[in-house]
Amino acid sequence: MELSTISALNPSLDSERRLLTLTLDHGKANEMGTAQLTALENLCALLETDSSVSCLCTTSARVSSKGTPIFIAGANVTERSDWDDDRVKAHVLRQRELMRRLRRLPLFTVVLSHGVTLGWGAEFLLTADYSLATPAASFALPETGLGILPGARGTAELALQVGPAHALRLGCTGESIDAAEAQRIGLVQEVVDDLDAGRWRVEALAERLCKRSPTAIAAYKQALLDGLGQPEQVRLECERAAYERTVDTGEAAIGRASFAAIRKGATPEWGPRR
Repeated sequence: MELSTISALNPSLDSERRLLTLTLDHGKANEMGTAQLTALENLCALLETDSSVSCLCTTSARVSSKGTPIFIAGANVTERSDWDDDRVKAHVLRQRELMRRLRRLPLFTVVLSHGVTLGWGAEFLLTADYSLATPAASFALPETGLGILPGARGTAELALQVGPAHALRLGCTGESIDAAEAQRIGLVQEVVDDLDAGRWRVEALAERLCKRSPTAIAAYKQALLDGLGQPEQVRLECERAAYERTVDTGEAAIGRASFAAIRKGATPEWGPRR
């Protein structure tokens, strides 16, 4: 995989585990600006077509000058200081489309938050299939205190994950919550002891993913997301189409032929993601 187009995200590829890790380390506080948006768009273009990666993890070991761990301290608002309203609107539309693409990547995506996770950073969690946090993590949506609102999924999607009451609490008040509270309301799914423990957990997930059909994983994820909030008949149709995709691509036949070996712990030669 060619990683030069996403160098702004500090990527590293574990080929054995098929795990691509982005360890953010830029700017003053990992704020997400135009350069990072471009790199994430390039990342989407890579992963939408390249099936060599089964798991994507985004994390950070960044620490401020005062010793405070930082994951993503929001969007880079300072770069917009001389922008007119139309340019600001276009920029946020770009972010919203990017977040949609990240959510729909045809592989398993994980966020490991270690430190301050503000605004755009908290919204970024909503693009992940699974989110982990260390006790050093904290989460807040400060946008309404800046005269704006969370505009990169925070208004459209947060309530689906944590419920409307918690979404309104976070979005309207800007209250900061710790990792335990984030887990309680469903913003993150696991709290791990520290950054190393989080990395080990991600590696364990990646090792499990390596044994499974990339096509089946992509089909399952697409059907599940397409069916969210839809009537039962639509959900069942999504499931039918996804299942038949695994049959039509030959992955189901590989699984049937390899069933005895799979039960003994072997991994079949799955085809590329289709």
